[in-house]
Amino acid sequence: MEETRTHWKKLINPEYIGAYSLENGKDLTVSIEKVIREMVTGDGGKKEECTVAYLVGQKPLILNRTNSKTITKIYNSPYIEDWAGKKITLYATTTRVAGETVECLRIRPAVPKEEDLTKEIEAECTKLKQCKTLDELKSVYAALKHGSDIKVIAVKDELKSKLK
Repeated sequence: MEETRTHWKKLINPEYIGAYSLENGKDLTVSIEKVIREMVTGDGGKKEECTVAYLVGQKPLILNRTNSKTITKIYNSPYIEDWAGKKITLYATTTRVAGETVECLRIRPAVPKEEDLTKEIEAECTKLKQCKTLDELKSVYAALKHGSDIKVIAVKDELKSKLK
């Protein structure tokens, strides 16, 4: 009788983010809230001390050696305390393990580019300026993606006083 064995890379822990968490294989850029060492309970109840990155708005990420080295390289610091507040981009890839292909979560080896939202914000300001009534202004403003941007708020407030 052949023994069935499971490689650790084939295990999924739903408490933590993994390759299975990414939407249709798309990249996901996240901010690191903090990184700490803590006891993690695996699938079979086995406890192990791991380095865990707590991510803003996502499940935590168990950092393996490869991903820790990538963060060290892109932010020029091997100290986990320095990684808080930094952005990383996660992606799913595959690796060969014991003759099988398994999915794994990796960190892109570059600092994520900041999105330039200037054109989007200008377009929203233009949309607001086209409003003819307070009700229309209220409705349009409520649907804006960048309603909390100071430029958008300034245009809204200016129009509020004019449309009274």
